[in-house]
Amino acid sequence: MITEEQHAQMMEAGVYWTARAMQEQGSRFYRALGEALEAADAGNRRLIYRTWPDALWDFYGRGQVLAARES
Repeated sequence: MITEEQHAQMMEAGVYWTARAMQEQGSRFYRALGEALEAADAGNRRLIYRTWPDALWDFYGRGQVLAARES
């Protein structure tokens, strides 16, 4: 389970890189969830993060790697 600080970090970072990592590197389920995350409003984004916290934290980290590569 992720910490409140990790959850807050993901919420503050926005969804672009996390959703992109999910869509590029995830299974069919996580690709679809990445699309949903990208389309979600803040309330639904929190719900997605709270429902799959460990997976989203993993994809958040992967997204940060993608962002660093493109910088």
